Amino acid sequence: MSYQITEQDIDEILNKPGKVRGVVFKTDYRFIVDKFGEGGVKRVEEELERMKCSFSYKDEIDNMSFYPIGMRTISLIAIHKALGIDREGIKEMGMNAPKFSLMIKFFMRHFLSPEKIFEKAGEMWEKHYTVGALKPTEMDLEKRCMKASIYDIELHPILSDYFCGYFSFILKMGVGEDVSVVEEQKESEDGNKYHEFTFTW
Repeated sequence: MSYQITEQDIDEILNKPGKVRGVVFKTDYRFIVDKFGEGGVKRVEEELERMKCSFSYKDEIDNMSFYPIGMRTISLIAIHKALGIDREGIKEMGMNAPKFSLMIKFFMRHFLSPEKIFEKAGEMWEKHYTVGALKPTEMDLEKRCMKASIYDIELHPILSDYFCGYFSFILKMGVGEDVSVVEEQKESEDGNKYHEFTFTW
């Protein structure tokens, strides 16, 4: 899958309201370095320059500071374009991200059970993003199934794929087994669109 984007799309993405913690870009940086070395980082930053979104992962980003949420999507697209990372690779990025985040490591040390993950997921979203809401909606441990939805934010397909990997890894740590995830865009009774993630193991 190729994540298509135009100059107009870039402008629209960058103008979306909301902020995200810098730690998400540091996890991108760690993934690139582990897979492609510093040369990979240079290629991605050159792609960002071509997209007129100059950005330095190593020098400009502070883990706990907030940055425009649109750069979260732009960063992933630049990585996809510069390094040829396909959809499965983007999911792999999401799965690797919690390993690099001190915030998530702290969370997992204290809430390593599916029940606690279910309970605290929304709180962790709020620590990373100033817009949107992550709400677990259903959990059935006997059927080995959990559902969660993201509301009040429009997700680019590349970010949806990233979250599939990210959430599945965290839940895997809670249930002790590989987790499969399906993401669907849905619409509530009042006409608002949201993203539902269904996890099974």
